[in-house]
Amino acid sequence: MSADSAVAPKKEYRWQGLRVPFIAPWSAERTLPGDIVRRVGRGGAGIGYADELSHVDRRRGVLWTRQAVARGSGIPCLPGMHALRQRQAVSHMLCQVCGGTTFGDAFERWGERHLFVARAADGRPLGEGERTVMAPVCLRCAVESVDACPHLRKGWTAALASYAQPWGVAGITLHATTLRQLPLPAKGLHMVPAGHPAERWTIAMREVSTLHGVTPISLDDLVRAA
Repeated sequence: MSADSAVAPKKEYRWQGLRVPFIAPWSAERTLPGDIVRRVGRGGAGIGYADELSHVDRRRGVLWTRQAVARGSGIPCLPGMHALRQRQAVSHMLCQVCGGTTFGDAFERWGERHLFVARAADGRPLGEGERTVMAPVCLRCAVESVDACPHLRKGWTAALASYAQPWGVAGITLHATTLRQLPLPAKGLHMVPAGHPAERWTIAMREVSTLHGVTPISLDDLVRAA
């Protein structure tokens, strides 16, 4: 079974009374070391690991960060995202909190649309073509999260989306000559679209998608409808 395979049900973990999201990293899940070297392959020059295993370290030709997998070990970082589990959740449309599928009764009831919830301290709603690293969420987990998550209590927005289209990756981009890390943007990671030359010099940490057929929604409305 591949690293990206979705396996259900997911074990539930709690920390200080809060349910720990499926995509949250734990303190034992440290970034693993790997010597970065310059490589020349299909498409031209780029970066790779000196001891690279392409079927493990790459996805769609893009190099990914190496991160230990030890869910439930240590202390959770609730606002964070584990690189592999974030990728699994986005790729398979798994709920980012419980890890279960979001293709269920609610998906059918909502006109074959998925629910997305994101932080919005400024009150700005999710829009058409929104670029995001967020995975969908099931209604039960969405309602729980906006009440319990300190990150979302500062402000959030919810929307139904017809589909999420793969856009690219977010990660750390290196200088093509020096292999030094380029300065990070204000929002944290470099966003690199699929097929862009910078992909070859980026260590991916998040899968990025764009949301389409977006309809802002009230969670209260969804709860009443359910």
